[in-house]
Amino acid sequence: MQGYTDTIREYAANETYVGLLEAPDGVGEVGLHGRDKGSRLAVRFTLNVANDRIQKIRYQVFGCGYTIAACAAAAELCEGHSLQEICQYTPDLINSRLGGLPEERDYCAELANQALQAAVKSVQDSATPVATEVETKPEEETPRIDRKDAFYCALLETPVPPGIFYEDRLMFAGLLTLATQENTTFAATLGLKPSDIDKIFAIYFPGFDPDQLRKTIPKNNSHQPEINQEVLNILLSHVSRDQAGRLAHVSEMLAKIIAARATYPGHLWVAMGFFERPQLTAAICRHLPTLAIANDKGMRWKRFLFRQTCDLNGGVMCKSPNCGDCSDYDFCFAPEEETATT
Repeated sequence: MQGYTDTIREYAANETYVGLLEAPDGVGEVGLHGRDKGSRLAVRFTLNVANDRIQKIRYQVFGCGYTIAACAAAAELCEGHSLQEICQYTPDLINSRLGGLPEERDYCAELANQALQAAVKSVQDSATPVATEVETKPEEETPRIDRKDAFYCALLETPVPPGIFYEDRLMFAGLLTLATQENTTFAATLGLKPSDIDKIFAIYFPGFDPDQLRKTIPKNNSHQPEINQEVLNILLSHVSRDQAGRLAHVSEMLAKIIAARATYPGHLWVAMGFFERPQLTAAICRHLPTLAIANDKGMRWKRFLFRQTCDLNGGVMCKSPNCGDCSDYDFCFAPEEETATT
């Protein structure tokens, strides 16, 4: 959890309130309803109440360490307090307990508070679960780039080099085009070094005019979302090595790109500049085959990667140790017709 403050790290690692209560008096969910389900951050709070006070509170999270920390802080604030008091809680209160989330992560406190308030409403509604939609910007489900984009077309108009996967040429064309639309530095938005970008152009788009690239780089750069080092390490562990022990360069770059793009909200295949979901799995099969084998149940890739980090840290993100027995199966997995290619 590199880059987290000590306070946020402590809350994210605190498992006191992690889990699911049996026969709860209130259940509040955010991100597990309708089109939200399986596509974005999600939180569930369960409450046990006596004399209008919370006796026990537990939460489950599908999200980053900041979201986990926000839920832990919210739970700590609630236990032993009255429902009337908790109704007055705000995201700012949760944020203050954490010592301040990064500005770009404020939504994590909002998400925790939204699920908490839904759970309180559930108690007031005789334990009927209350599921609400995420009150954040909807995640994209359509490609972010246009096949007619001038930069994208200029890349593909360069000579096709021999001995490369044409699918990789399309992948990097999409990624580079997407990078021109971001407000961070061109290389950083892909988790790479400038020298890596130069190699991509030399290998896949020989003869491309670099002046055309300079014209597209954003003038005002904003902060790049922090890459989860544990996710990156998992991805790099699946990169093959040659006889000299050197990492396969293209596979290494793809691992770094996936880790960087996984920090952005929404579907990973959209954040990767693909036009269709199956293209992401196809790229992983080409360059990170052992990772593809590890995800043998066809779990959504972002969910799979963060589930791996959770397992490494002994965390609890799921209410069932067996995916096949879990009622939230379709929260984590693609629809049946997509599992072979998603």
